[in-house]
Amino acid sequence: MSDKELPTWYTTLEKRHPKFMAAVKELGKAVRQEGPLDEKTSHLVQLAAAAALRSEGGVHSHAKRALEAGAKPDEIFHAIILLTSTIGFPTVSAALSWVSDVTGEK
Repeated sequence: MSDKELPTWYTTLEKRHPKFMAAVKELGKAVRQEGPLDEKTSHLVQLAAAAALRSEGGVHSHAKRALEAGAKPDEIFHAIILLTSTIGFPTVSAALSWVSDVTGEK
């Protein structure tokens, strides 16, 4: 994700707390390299977790990153829909709307 696409709050945190944010980025890289899941699958897993937490920013971020890693919009929507019996329709519906912000699909 380019710096132009980063949320204002994220860039503010980077400016205010550069060491902390560098550590957060390194942690993200390390955990993705720790096992056999590829980049696309890793972001789909993180997308699902963000949806379960009702984190709009996390859903936006991991949907963008999943697309950049080669996921198709249908795969991203499916990753969210799969959660219905676990996190409930209202939460899934909200997450689907946040994904559509990223994909442009309504």
